[in-house]
Amino acid sequence: MRLSRFLMAAFTAVASLTLGAGGLSAASATAARAKTSTITARSDAAYTPSAENGGTDDYHCTLINPHLTHNSFIVSSQFFPGTGKAAREVHHAILFMVPPSLAADARAANAGGKGWTCFGEPPVLGKGIGQFLSMPWLSEWAPGHGRDIMPAGTGTPLPAGSLIVMQVHYNLLVGDRPVRPHVQLDTVPASTKLRPTSIQPLVSVPNIPCPDGVTGPLCDRTAELADLSKRFGAYMTMFDAGVERICGKDPIHPPEGNSTSCMWHIAHDGYIVRTAPHMHLVGTSMRITLDPGTPQAKILMNTPHYNFDDQRANNPSKWIRVKAGQSVEVSCHYNPRLAQKLPALRKLPPHYITWGDGSSDEMCLGLMWSVPASTRKGVDWANPTGGFSIGGGSGNRPSDRDHAGGVPPTTAAASDLG
Repeated sequence: MRLSRFLMAAFTAVASLTLGAGGLSAASATAARAKTSTITARSDAAYTPSAENGGTDDYHCTLINPHLTHNSFIVSSQFFPGTGKAAREVHHAILFMVPPSLAADARAANAGGKGWTCFGEPPVLGKGIGQFLSMPWLSEWAPGHGRDIMPAGTGTPLPAGSLIVMQVHYNLLVGDRPVRPHVQLDTVPASTKLRPTSIQPLVSVPNIPCPDGVTGPLCDRTAELADLSKRFGAYMTMFDAGVERICGKDPIHPPEGNSTSCMWHIAHDGYIVRTAPHMHLVGTSMRITLDPGTPQAKILMNTPHYNFDDQRANNPSKWIRVKAGQSVEVSCHYNPRLAQKLPALRKLPPHYITWGDGSSDEMCLGLMWSVPASTRKGVDWANPTGGFSIGGGSGNRPSDRDHAGGVPPTTAAASDLG
């Protein structure tokens, strides 16, 4: 996965939510009465994953045409990773919305319906950062994830004429059998009074040395970054360096250890309606904190015993009101000795662990679902990005933490992330 100009880029469970202190809005009842349409899409044939460049992972994208003739909201979705043992090969899946303006590029990449290799983001390659910003996440899946029902009174915008890219990450450490995943989306008309959701990724780069007594050529960080570039492309090292700069760290000599954290800033007023964690196989815990280090600090998500096979979202009992300028920190902890113990990892050469697209690499990715503060805020169907945005990250300097004007002075430039 890769970040946009400000950040990069689930997993969810269902629970009823209330709007602040006011209880459920009339929008919930309206949504319940709305006519639901179901879109089911699958690839034309089973796909056999194949790793390239000495790696053990395959990211494959498939283009889906929902044939929508009217603007709609997605109110629930479900990704099916396949059947039998082959389903275990699926590490995660993300659905991206392709606006009509990028439909021709997506069709060209689709190679006559066969799909294309799509490490990182954006999944339709070659159009730069502006393309990523025009392709919001619609939903995502990871092990332990079932049917994804949006919080009451909310929906994910899906404009008429748009296409969908289904990006699936296959872990060949588990197997390489043919797989035929598919997706089901339940939608309601745009006239339904729902607040539009968007998914906001919060990222920090781990830099985890090999444990004491464990040695090998790839235990050197520089050598590991070169191997990442070989497996996934040069963008990977640019991404790592870019996020380190955004987080206020030295991209050449970042802090090392079994934990990582990064501060981000909320750019617009809104509500947080859901959070979720994502790490890989040596991740042990994750936390998302609003206004850390202040008397108003509030833990938005605490996952003290992270389990890759049980990646569920967390729905607060009440939506969490946030304002522009507030800080939000994501922090992750790891146990690198698991790399020598887990069956899926222990046969691999020991290596320094940093951010990477592979199952043997790591991520620190906290996800937040948000909606706008005002019920009167309509959807821009030409650019339906949903709720509030996350501004550029920063380090833990007080001048940044105390900034109250929305996007802080350390907002990332596009060049920071490649």
